[in-house]
Amino acid sequence: MKIGLVGGTGGMGKGFALRWCRRHDIMIGSRDASRASQASEAYTILAHKEYGGIEGSISGGENVAVARESDLLVLSIPYDNIETICPQILQEIKSDCIVVSPIVPMIKTETGFEFIPIRDGRPSSYELVSQYMKDKGMLVSAFHVISEKKLANPSLTLDYDIFVCGDDDGAIRTVNSLISEIDGLRPVYLGPGRLSYMAEIATPILLNAMIRNKMRNPGIKIV
Repeated sequence: MKIGLVGGTGGMGKGFALRWCRRHDIMIGSRDASRASQASEAYTILAHKEYGGIEGSISGGENVAVARESDLLVLSIPYDNIETICPQILQEIKSDCIVVSPIVPMIKTETGFEFIPIRDGRPSSYELVSQYMKDKGMLVSAFHVISEKKLANPSLTLDYDIFVCGDDDGAIRTVNSLISEIDGLRPVYLGPGRLSYMAEIATPILLNAMIRNKMRNPGIKIV
């Protein structure tokens, strides 16, 4: 599978690239193609050092070019960038491309981390991204509650549940399979896309608990 990572030079993109390159061809996307290429070279070195060898590959390119080639596209971007980045890239994706949104609409205030849709009455990330899909691809909401630092360290085994929301059964199965490929992660289906705000709001809840209770990189596990 060709997996594109928009915003792939960040911590989440690095983590996905290192975890999935063992079986898939990973394409790092950035607004700066040279920066994406440099990141892909660095990730490749790290992957070979960690695993000894990989069946897939890691390459880099400009966001739009990566979007065009992807079978699955992860939007590893901030909420505030959805309206500038998504109109450019989502009109270019394949008709059967699966788009994954791990985007969390939150803001840090004096009170703590707050959920923007509740605080300001704005759309959830899933709702906002959906506006730019233009009847192309299938949108799945996943990977909101995961430690970026732990994800980017492939020597660590994770122990998290990952909430998944979406409307297409085939897309859900594909995303669940990718989640399960990462040691220690378990997909937990919450329901259709309209319930994705429930997955998104879990992140500011977790961060506030982490700060006030002096926890280090916690996750969510349903027992």
